[in-house]
Amino acid sequence: MEFHLKDNGMHTKFDYGELAISGNEDYGFRPFQLMVASIAGCSGSVFRKILEKQRTDFEDLIISAEVERNPQEANRIEKIALHYTIKGRHLNYDKLEKNLKISRQNCSMVRSVENSIDIEETIEAIELSE
Repeated sequence: MEFHLKDNGMHTKFDYGELAISGNEDYGFRPFQLMVASIAGCSGSVFRKILEKQRTDFEDLIISAEVERNPQEANRIEKIALHYTIKGRHLNYDKLEKNLKISRQNCSMVRSVENSIDIEETIEAIELSE
């Protein structure tokens, strides 16, 4: 990866597209947003793969994230609370919780920060009618 300094932040190009990074949301994604997005994106992708392998019948998976930052330490991210809402049919809550724990063990982004950022995960299952 190669990053280029521009007037209002950093820019980089990937096969998928360009990414603008800036401390000012008017000019790009803020670094903490990218950190949270990488953790939620990785965890959600791993969780989805597990659900698909087990043939869990789900229509939607939504992850909401709340971030706690410490202004006394350069706005360091101290905690990320991820709340998973899964909508589907014939959902087994205990099995979903177990699968979420497995996904945490296999998510490289969560594993990379596990000793410096508290990652909390909760799950909610919404049963859809037939």
